[in-house]
Amino acid sequence: MDKGSRKDKNEYPDIPVPAVGIAVTDESNKFLMIKRGKPPAEDYWSVPGGSIELGETVFNAAKREVKEETGIICEPSKVIDAIDAIYKDEKGQIKYHYVIVYVHAIYLSGKVKAMDDATEAGWFTIDEIKNLKTPGRTYGILKGLLDKISQEF
Repeated sequence: MDKGSRKDKNEYPDIPVPAVGIAVTDESNKFLMIKRGKPPAEDYWSVPGGSIELGETVFNAAKREVKEETGIICEPSKVIDAIDAIYKDEKGQIKYHYVIVYVHAIYLSGKVKAMDDATEAGWFTIDEIKNLKTPGRTYGILKGLLDKISQEF
């Protein structure tokens, strides 16, 4: 693949791309979810997230991505997991490789609106998320977080 013909700067990377996924919960322990409008997880429901910019902390990236994709203001509280998301093309070449740091964040304010590369957005219970088309380990990560939140109270 000619790097100059890429549509996306993260497509066919030379090294893994650092990214953040944000599990935002509200006061009723619903999760903020978006339906992705672009590859690699196009048409899948996931937590808001994206690439970490140069010089940006994980928590600052989390705040920025949530606001860009949903209009919501949140406060990141802790790192909950880290995973590799590797997508290969039909020839077996690595088309995308993200190292995603999952962060838990608390909803502060704002009304949910699908923006940026999100085609839909909303609040969902863990049972509703179980029935959504989600990428990889999304459901398991969120279920594990909810179990930890429940044990803390």
